[in-house]
Parts: sequence; C-alpha cells; structure tokens
Amino acid sequence: MARFVLEKKANKPVILDVREKCNFCDYFVICSAQTTIQVKAIYQEILKKSKEYNYQIHHSESDIAGKWILVDFFDVFLHIFTDELREFYNLQNLWRDAKKVRIRKQSN
Repeated sequence: MARFVLEKKANKPVILDVREKCNFCDYFVICSAQTTIQVKAIYQEILKKSKEYNYQIHHSESDIAGKWILVDFFDVFLHIFTDELREFYNLQNLWRDAKKVRIRKQSN
C-alpha cells in the first residue's frame, strides 16, 4: 500500500504495526496529500492496484468533504488525509506506542 500511495506522490507515508495494540487490524498505513483532489487520486490508484493485485477491500468510507478516506483491507487500514486533517487527528501520536515499519525504497 505504501508503495502505491507513493506512486501518487502522497506525503510522508507511515506504516504502524498495531498487532499488539488493537484487535481489529494488524497495520495502519497513514499518508496525506495537499488537496482533496490528490486524496481522491491516491484513493483511485489504490482501487486500481487492488484490482490489479487481487487485494480484497472489506469497505471504504470518506468524510463528506473528501478530506479523509479510510480503506479497510481486513488486516490493513489505509488512512488518506489532507495534510491539514492529518495534523488535526494526529493518528501517529494516538498510536505512538505502535512499532513503525520501515518503507523500503523501490529500485528502478
């Protein structure tokens, strides 16, 4: 997921291992974008890649303004925020005890 959001120039993607912290998923992938248009573009890329790689989406939801989209892949929750809303909700701080997973750089 992190690689896919980076393809759409998502800001500061983070992967949090929450397996020992919660019972509804294993990982959070959190990223953001400057505008709602980019948030939607990242989401569309995720839908496209999910079909391409046969990843099952349990469900997705969005706030009315399109500033936060949540995609539930059963064991992975992807949060796509605008930069402003990401800072406001600060999920990384809320789950600060979770282990951060390193995102490997893609070689060309």
